[in-house]
Amino acid sequence: MKRINLFFTSYIIVVIVLFIYSFTQVDLSLTLSQSSIYQILQKQLQYLGFFDRPLSALIFSAISFLLFLFYLSFLYLAKKDLLKLNTTKILIFLTFIILVFSYNAFSYDLFNYIFDAKILTHYGLNPYLHKPMDFANDPMLNFMRWTHRLYPYGPSWLVLTMPLSFIGLNFFLPTFFLFKAMIGLTYLGSVYLIYKISKVLFPKNAIFNTVFFAFNPLIIIEGLVSAHNDFPLVFFALLAIYLYLIKRKALSFLSLLFSIGVKFSTAVLVPIFALVFYFEKRKKNIPWENIFLVSVVFSLIAVILVTMRTTFQPWYLVFPLTMGAFISRKDYIFIPSLIASIFMVLIYIVYVYMTDYASQYPQVIANIEYIGLFIVVIATLAFVVKHKISAKH
Repeated sequence: MKRINLFFTSYIIVVIVLFIYSFTQVDLSLTLSQSSIYQILQKQLQYLGFFDRPLSALIFSAISFLLFLFYLSFLYLAKKDLLKLNTTKILIFLTFIILVFSYNAFSYDLFNYIFDAKILTHYGLNPYLHKPMDFANDPMLNFMRWTHRLYPYGPSWLVLTMPLSFIGLNFFLPTFFLFKAMIGLTYLGSVYLIYKISKVLFPKNAIFNTVFFAFNPLIIIEGLVSAHNDFPLVFFALLAIYLYLIKRKALSFLSLLFSIGVKFSTAVLVPIFALVFYFEKRKKNIPWENIFLVSVVFSLIAVILVTMRTTFQPWYLVFPLTMGAFISRKDYIFIPSLIASIFMVLIYIVYVYMTDYASQYPQVIANIEYIGLFIVVIATLAFVVKHKISAKH
């Protein structure tokens, strides 16, 4: 018992180290606090992050390695029914409560979310018609990127962010943490819904499915550190599934519609819901494993489409990983998901080491993506063939 408690404590220590490390990436043009003590600590952390990049990359590599090690250990314990539900809840909640206060170390998108809402709530203008660059005197532009683009998201995202912008009263730090908290809560809500849906459809795998999603280092980084709006997207999609299962079909439809209105990607789930409805009306057994397998495929199609429109980003995999969580015990889902997650976190290690301003950075990242994609495809095909051979025997 002492060993297992020490093991879980070690995991929380690594999460705390990730929280501290995130502040090495605070933009040099951004001041989070005027406190003299904080200023001293911040300058030391920024020096590590911006001026001692080899050491910074080494530290982040160690953090990432340990997170994946704990991730695999938790999955093993869940598979052997050694990870209890209460322990899982505590670990997930502690991960949330620590990292929700971290800095968005690996992405500037959170600043764009804040400013998009600010255009409406502070300037009283339409973010679909006005871009951040139109407000050149706003001090936020000093540490923002992508200031030249118009609002790229759906109206649901404005519905979620406008109240936070109003409450923040145009003070940066409170608004920053309000946005972090909202996105962090949708991570937490998604974890809860994966467990609840799994309890209905795959009760023996409920904890494993939850662990597969909740402790994946890529999910933790994108949801609790970088705070991407893919998490509200998947939360409302999962809520739609859960509401459908408990026979609240009208609310289910509204939740799916709201999810689509965040970032559009979950529109690919509309034919999936139609298929489930068809099975139900014909009074046929719904093949839920196949339904989620098709959902994974469709979510990957959504990733391909958005990549063709812009460029691929690691957080695009949040949606496929969410759908894959329900059939994560399948080798042809688990192994490719693990490989993809490792390669995506590797991209951030390179980001820390080189910065995305480095001339060689785009090619290095492209190479990582191509190699990762090749290995994922080969691994998936190998396990699909193995699955078919096993089914025949």
